[in-house]
Amino acid sequence: MLQKPLPELEGKNIALVAMGQSQLDYHLSRTHSLTFDEVWAVNAMISVLPEVDRAFILDPMSRFFDTEDAGTMTQVMRKYLPEIKYPIYTCELDERVPAAEEFPLGPLVGDLTCAYLNNTIPMTIAFAYWHKVARIDLFGIDFSYKSNLHFAEAGRACVEFWLSKCMDANMQVGVSHRSALLDQNVPIEERIYGFHRLKDPMVAVPHENNWIVSPKSNLELEMKKAGASMPQEIRSPEPYRG
Repeated sequence: MLQKPLPELEGKNIALVAMGQSQLDYHLSRTHSLTFDEVWAVNAMISVLPEVDRAFILDPMSRFFDTEDAGTMTQVMRKYLPEIKYPIYTCELDERVPAAEEFPLGPLVGDLTCAYLNNTIPMTIAFAYWHKVARIDLFGIDFSYKSNLHFAEAGRACVEFWLSKCMDANMQVGVSHRSALLDQNVPIEERIYGFHRLKDPMVAVPHENNWIVSPKSNLELEMKKAGASMPQEIRSPEPYRG
C-alpha cells in the first residue's frame, strides 16, 4: 500500500472513465486527438479501454469471483481481472488478481483529514487530489439522466464535494457535456438561479484562472476581449477552475 503520494503524478492531466453513458465523450475525444498523461478506469471499463494506466475497483475481488452480486458485470470481470498488468486499487488483496494493490485509505485520510468517501468515484478523485494532479477530466460519471427522471445513482453529493476541494486547490476539472455532474447537461443560460429568468440571462464561462460573467447576448464579445473561446462539444471536458 502506498504510504505517500507518487511524485510522478503531481501536475499530470488525468482522464477518469467510468461506466455511465457519457463515457462516449471519452471515446470521441480520443478520436479527435485529445490526449491525457494517464487514463484511470473504473470497474468494468477495464474491459473496454485499450489504454489504461490505473484502475479503481474498490469492491473486494471476491465479489466478482465468489458471488454473482455484480450482476452482468460478473463474467467480464472474472475474465479480465487476472490478466491486468497495471495497478488495480481495491480494498483488499487477492491472489487471483496479481495487479491488485490496497487503496491507501489510512495515509490518504490522514493527510487530507477527510473520510467522506461513499463510493468509488470520490475515492478516485480523492486519490487525484492527494497526488496534486493538475487536471482531471471526468467521463461516464453521470448519476442522473434527463431521459429517465425516475433513476439516479447514489453518491453524487460526495463526488461534487471532492470536486469542490479540487477546484479550491486550483486543479482544473473537466466534465463531459452529457453528464448531470456540476449541471453540465443544463443549458448555459439556465445554470445561475434567478439570473436565468431575465430576458437576457447572465451566464458564466471559465477562462484560465478566472471566469467571464456576462449577459448571454454580450458573451461572445466578452470572450473575444479575453481571448477565450467556448469549449468545443467534441472535446468533451468543459474546464472549471477554482
